[in-house]
Amino acid sequence: MKLLRSLASICLLAAAALSVPTQEKRVHHQADLSDRAHDDSHGFQYDHKAFLGKEEAKTFDQLTPEESKDKLAMIVVRIDTDKDGYISHAELHHWIKHRQRRYIEENVNKHWKDYDKNQDGKIGWEEYKNTTYSFYLDEEFDDVEDKATYRSMLTRDERRFKTADRDGDGIATREEFTAFLHPEEFDYMKDLVVQGTCSLQRAGRGSPTGDTNKDGYLHNAEVAHWVLPGEVDHADNEAKHLIHETDTDKDQKITKKEILANWNMFVGSQVTNYGEDLTKRHDEL
Repeated sequence: MKLLRSLASICLLAAAALSVPTQEKRVHHQADLSDRAHDDSHGFQYDHKAFLGKEEAKTFDQLTPEESKDKLAMIVVRIDTDKDGYISHAELHHWIKHRQRRYIEENVNKHWKDYDKNQDGKIGWEEYKNTTYSFYLDEEFDDVEDKATYRSMLTRDERRFKTADRDGDGIATREEFTAFLHPEEFDYMKDLVVQGTCSLQRAGRGSPTGDTNKDGYLHNAEVAHWVLPGEVDHADNEAKHLIHETDTDKDQKITKKEILANWNMFVGSQVTNYGEDLTKRHDEL
């Protein structure tokens, strides 16, 4: 557990390094599947808080337990693609990956509308900068400390935008803007994720956990070892975890009955797309 807590602290630094501002306020990058220690003895923190966005959680809270179970039962039918009455690891893994992709697509679509002001299907750096930072960088904004903070954020975001902009034309296509918002999903953005985490630690905002050479700092190679520890399929790990916790007869697959008996674990899991699928009609899924 100590190792997991250390890893979680490093991943939280990475999440902070990846945050993206909006017009009104900064929106923090949501924690990935790997960013929290799995400890169900203190409640389903991994399966709930790591997967529930703030607004989705509010929506889910409006459902009664019976409504939640009914909607979850409908989702189970969709997960069972071969209609044999069982949810295999492969089916659950595929469903969670699908939920991940859909979340990213919807998040990008939401931000795209905010920043593509001239609706030309592209987002230029100046377009993004003016929408996000114009108020904070205006001469009338006289809070010196906050202005310095936002200037630092602007520098960081410009570096990230230019890294995502693979052809260097100063304009982000939808794919490049996706890399800007979700750099952890793109191999060519991983160095930037590591550098951002190191910068936070050197600025005194993080602990040197993982400092293998004991010099008091986290260097790029050390952070990469923690933040990007190889090709880990977190959707695969989550599918295994959910099956392990709910498979009462230990046949390596789960039934609707087993899932509904543990509904409070699934409703906060990414299986339900951050809780959102439980509020949608069957034909919307």
